Amino acid sequence: MHIPSFTAVFKRHGGAVGLVLSLLVGGAAQAMVSEAEFAAEMAAQHALDADTILWHLERAKHQESIIAAMTRPAEAMPWHRYRTIFLTDTRTQGGVAFYQQHRQLLERAEREYGVDAFVITAIIGVETNYGANTGSHRVIDALKTLGFGYPPRATFFRTQLGEFFLMAEEEGMDPQEPKGSYAGAMGMPQFIPSSFRAYAIDFDGDGRRDFWNSTADVIGSVANYLAVHGWRANQPIAVLLEQQPLGLEAGSRRGQKPNLSRQELVAAGVQMPANAELTHAALIELELAVGHEHWLGFDNFYAITRYNHSNLYAMAVTQLADAIRSQTP
Repeated sequence: MHIPSFTAVFKRHGGAVGLVLSLLVGGAAQAMVSEAEFAAEMAAQHALDADTILWHLERAKHQESIIAAMTRPAEAMPWHRYRTIFLTDTRTQGGVAFYQQHRQLLERAEREYGVDAFVITAIIGVETNYGANTGSHRVIDALKTLGFGYPPRATFFRTQLGEFFLMAEEEGMDPQEPKGSYAGAMGMPQFIPSSFRAYAIDFDGDGRRDFWNSTADVIGSVANYLAVHGWRANQPIAVLLEQQPLGLEAGSRRGQKPNLSRQELVAAGVQMPANAELTHAALIELELAVGHEHWLGFDNFYAITRYNHSNLYAMAVTQLADAIRSQTP
């Protein structure tokens, strides 16, 4: 059977593109649908060819190991265990080497987007150990498995599968080729398809957005992502408190938008940094082997949690960035 290319289909139907929003909503938020129904939806909403989509899905493989991995995310660990994964001498030295190798690109990204170059480096370090572990699963396998075989989040992953097909058309990719994580996150910075379409940039100017062969595109895209999500240049990320403020409760383990005013914090005995722009902060509680420690998280901490909605993740990035900075000549 001849399978028409997405490009040919798009030309025939006028090049319609867009987000697969219709797959996110509906009466039954997690209702399972068939691959044929998904293909028909994509055809109706985005003028992609249903037979082409089905041809690709038939060649994608359901993998039970992906379902198993979804049930044991690292973010479920307490902080004192989570930090040992990322805050190591090896990862710090890897960050120093990455920064030195790509210093010009990182400094350019910091100038253009206002985002701390060491934070960009640390995110890449936490995500994939500076590109050493970008994932071995085909993205189409991961998204098919989760979109049609993982009911708790099937709607979300079918949406990402739709975004992946649109991304493949826009970037001239073969949907069978890209590899990533078990959750369908791609390349050195581990963007999911919707984030790639919205925030990836062509930082090396070659006319393509490429997370597999262009470190420039990776660095520029991470900077752009944080800038769009509220990063504030030359502002602190978080500060450690000597003790828990009286009368204030910490937020959840997920990213907490700064919700406590300077006045509330000062009234609770917190000594706020002498920076008039820091008008609000979130109270972050991290579990130690014995007891807890408390931090104030500012807008930049929250911006990092937009990359991964976990306070543990944002704190690992923050502390790894500081470690790399302190050891970079």
